[in-house]
Formats: sequence, structure tokens, C-alpha cells
Amino acid sequence: MAPPDSTTAPPIGIAVDPSPAQRPEPVVLPGRVVTLCPLHGPSHAQALYDGTHGAQKEDLWRYLPQGPFASRAAYDDWFGLKEKSLDPLFLAIVDNATGVALGQASYLRIEPAHRTIEVGHILFTPALQRSCGATEAMYLMARHAFADLGYRRYEWKCNALNEPSRRAALRLGFTFEGVFRQHMIVKGRNRDTAWYSMLDSEWPLRQASFEQWLAPSNFDPAGEQKLSLSRLNGH
Repeated sequence: MAPPDSTTAPPIGIAVDPSPAQRPEPVVLPGRVVTLCPLHGPSHAQALYDGTHGAQKEDLWRYLPQGPFASRAAYDDWFGLKEKSLDPLFLAIVDNATGVALGQASYLRIEPAHRTIEVGHILFTPALQRSCGATEAMYLMARHAFADLGYRRYEWKCNALNEPSRRAALRLGFTFEGVFRQHMIVKGRNRDTAWYSMLDSEWPLRQASFEQWLAPSNFDPAGEQKLSLSRLNGH
């Protein structure tokens, strides 16, 4: 056997700029259909409670760590904690036409030194689900993470049993990386977690796909899409 070449160092990964990303702050992210803004009890709590509680809405909370709540007081206590939290940092998704909050999402597991950040705690009311505004909200958060804050890795994680979330991750342009088995215990049940990511090197193409899909010209007079985002992202 030939002796090892002492002049060749073992591989340790390519060199990258070690500068940290910026930590996200409460911010307003305006879009054409929706605007994201920091959670604010007087402005958002009533609409979000009404939109996520009541008959046939329990399933909205199936894969979330909390909820639904037995009373408005219990919801307000939870909402107050989320309103003050910086990681996760919650944003309300507000319909531009009505000014009504239709959903929420957050940045979490924020690691500026490694320039990684996750989007999660996503809760869409029925009025927001499968709408242009829902996709625009995810676009606005991704664009802010990459273009404004300087992150190099954007993550999406969900319960491996949550098929709608897994389909959404692929539709939005995330890449499936695998399943962490027995990753968490949520509401007294095992959770295997499916991991997805989007990288800064991938973002320019993903951004172009988002913007092509979101363009008014991609929708007919009835509001039906002409070209799907899944197709634009190769899924």
C-alpha cells in the first residue's frame, strides 16, 4: 500500500464568507395581494381566532404544536406570547383588499452565524388556503431572508405524515433532504420530521418562478392559473 500523500490535506469543505446574516426584526413586507406585518393583538387576534376556530376548523391545527384553544382567553394568552417572541418571529398575513388578517407564519431556528433560517408555524385560514395570497406570503418571506437578510439556507420542516405540507414544500421550490425519525413528541404523539431546504444559489431561479406565477398575466378573468408553480419549479 502506498503511503499517504502528506502534501494533500483532507477535504473540509469549500471556503465561504464567514460574515453573519442579519437577524430578522419585526418588519412590514408589502405585496400585491397580501402584506406581512408583526403580530398585533388589537389588529389581528380577533380575525385570526375567528378564522381558525369553530366548526370544521379543528384540522387546521392538526400538525401544529398547540391549538385549537378551548376558549378565547386561552387563545389570547398564547397569542400574547407569540406577539412578543423573537425566535420564532411571527408575522400576520393581511389581505390588502380588506385589511383582515387571514393567516400567520414565522421565522424560527434563526442562526445568523451559519446563515440558516427556517419558515414555520404556518397557519392559513380557509379564506387564505390555496390562494394567490398564500403563495405570495411565502415568496415575500423567502425573498426577505435571502435578499435583505443574507441567509444562505432557508428551511421548511413538517411532520412526515403531513402530506399537504410536503406537497407545498416541493411546489414552492424546496428540495427534500430526508426524514429525521422520532425527532419530536408533539401533543403526546411521535413526530418523524421531513426536512426541506432552499439555498441562496438556488434562489434566483426560484424567485423568477415565483414572480412569473404571481404575475397578473398568469391568471385568467376567473382567477384560474394558466401555468402552475409546481411546473415552473420542475415538480
